[in-house]
Amino acid sequence: KIALQLKATLENVTNLRPVGEDFRWYLKMKCGNCGEISEKWQYIRLMDSVALKGGRGSASMVQKCKLCARENSIEILSSTIKSYNAEDNEKFKTIVEFECRGLEPVDFQPQAGFAAEGVESGTVFSDINLQEKGHLSSSYNCVQDRAQVWGDMTCLVIRPRDGV
Repeated sequence: KIALQLKATLENVTNLRPVGEDFRWYLKMKCGNCGEISEKWQYIRLMDSVALKGGRGSASMVQKCKLCARENSIEILSSTIKSYNAEDNEKFKTIVEFECRGLEPVDFQPQAGFAAEGVESGTVFSDINLQEKGHLSSSYNCVQDRAQVWGDMTCLVIRPRDGV
């Protein structure tokens, strides 16, 4: 398993989360066999299911390595998708885990498709775009909230310890 962790600053919002089975997790992938890292961002979605060779089930993505020709796969573990909340501010929190069979994410690029809620009013802010990783200043205004996701947002791709 590989976990994706997020650290951000939320102001007047909580419950920052990816929305829907069509949410695109943009990742750079590495072949576990030869170590080749993809040059381009690739996305995987919960709604995608590709059959594995030999009838061994399915995965979110199946891909043949361009360098060593090995067939690798990765699966989004839907039960591990978590929101990032106000109490998580400035701390790393695992927001999703992937079952990796030869295809490992090494970087994540957050983009559109996130939602959050106003801390006091509960106002829902939908289709938040977090594409600028280094400096986020996505502001959403309404009568009761002035909500921001800002600051130095950092993403880590780690191997979680059992029970974490």
